[in-house]
Amino acid sequence: MSYDVVVSGAGPVGLMLACELRLAGVRVLVLERLTEIDPTIKAGAINLASGGAFHRRGLLGELQERHRARLAGAMPHLARMPSSRIAGHFAGIMLSMDVADLDEPAFESTAPLAGAAVVAQQAIEEILGQRAAELGADVRRGVEVTGFDADDDGVTVRFAGERVRASWLVGCDGGRSTVRKQCGFDFPGTDPAVTGRQAMVEMSGAEELKPGWNRTGTGIYVHGPIPGRVLTVEYDGPPADRDAPITAAEIEGSLRRTSGVDVTVHSVQTATRFTDNARQVSTYRRGRVLLAGDAAHVHSPFGGQGLNLGIGDAMNLGWKLAATVNGWAPEGLLDTYTTERHPIGAWVLEWTRAQIALMRNDFRTNALAGVMADLLATRDGTTYLLKKLSGVLHRYDLGDGHELLGLAVPDLGLSDDSTVAAHGVDGKAVVFDLADSAELRAVAGEWGDRVRVVTAKAVRRPELTGLFVRPDGHVAWASSDGAPDGLREALSSWLGTPPPSRPHAVLTSSTR
Repeated sequence: MSYDVVVSGAGPVGLMLACELRLAGVRVLVLERLTEIDPTIKAGAINLASGGAFHRRGLLGELQERHRARLAGAMPHLARMPSSRIAGHFAGIMLSMDVADLDEPAFESTAPLAGAAVVAQQAIEEILGQRAAELGADVRRGVEVTGFDADDDGVTVRFAGERVRASWLVGCDGGRSTVRKQCGFDFPGTDPAVTGRQAMVEMSGAEELKPGWNRTGTGIYVHGPIPGRVLTVEYDGPPADRDAPITAAEIEGSLRRTSGVDVTVHSVQTATRFTDNARQVSTYRRGRVLLAGDAAHVHSPFGGQGLNLGIGDAMNLGWKLAATVNGWAPEGLLDTYTTERHPIGAWVLEWTRAQIALMRNDFRTNALAGVMADLLATRDGTTYLLKKLSGVLHRYDLGDGHELLGLAVPDLGLSDDSTVAAHGVDGKAVVFDLADSAELRAVAGEWGDRVRVVTAKAVRRPELTGLFVRPDGHVAWASSDGAPDGLREALSSWLGTPPPSRPHAVLTSSTR
């Protein structure tokens, strides 16, 4: 059996990509070496950018349910704690929601997303796995990609004694990606200087451990907010063996060294090691092979950017690869995946390196950390950091123009009682006719069913007269003067040459 795309890896990135491809009718096979979702403790939350992506695909309600269940179940005490107003951290310096200016335009319409943030990576995989199955993706577990042969016309992928032919192969197989290594992608970056450990444990003697993030003369330790959760960072270089089993003695020793408290760890429920190894491929594509998520970039987990960065990769790549498979992509569209996502990945690497530097325990760095803590306690400081870490400032360079150009579209309320996000569920590009313009509708209609046209007024942004939103939710054209100048060029740039038949675009809502 042949496929259009084979995806190696059924983590959040691979599954999100599979969903995006299936929305466009692409035949996709996902191969995952693990037989079940990995229960190891991993990311415990998503940021606003990822929440917005899920919202536009109709998954916000499921995220909110998981968020509420986690607070009520594994973290029942968290909602009652002052720390529940913590919006994140930078190098262990906490950012308070009470200090941030949440009336900033960047946070427009993001309030519902905050109630869908505390969701474990395993729950994300469950949600996306179910959606991928509903959309008809072929997901096979317990099957590992062992090799492939790529040529100008496609890729022959080998796994479990089988071969399958596809037009494209995407490596979403993690930081030690087999696809990346076998395809010969370079992977420049900086070597690790620390060993981090995170675990859920049963222990005694923890009464003297301080809650939250704590800098000491020997490293950093974190206690809570979930009972039994600990994290340590030691500046003693990378672990001798990343793959060795993590024992109770190892966690106990690291916690004692960093905290100075004689705790006893009786058992380990789940644990992982990490380092600050920071690397990024120079291009996300080599011929018929592409990379996304940790396969394309690795870094320390501080700031909670890894999962979110990968979700953004999948959203950006999915529609572009689908357009290429379906034969209507304009020239060079697939190459914009690298040009748009690589700078954001590079930014994440730099910010994680900065956090590692700020967490060192020499007296000069301690002094600098004190200054940073003062700065980040200000309204401007907290707001800036929160905007950066939440992803709301992620902008693609689409040239000069409207202030919204290149940003993820805000979830504006519309006069027909719908919202912008509600019109992104099917993964199509959308032109919002916000001033009842027959001329705008006529231009958009030239692209037929590649674009959906919505006629309604923006309730909170009445000055907006038109928006062209790409399938990934980013604004590719916007107007506040009522004229569709530049819309045809934007549509051509992203949706290719109009189809010859030019059937009328779908009008999904109207004020008329």
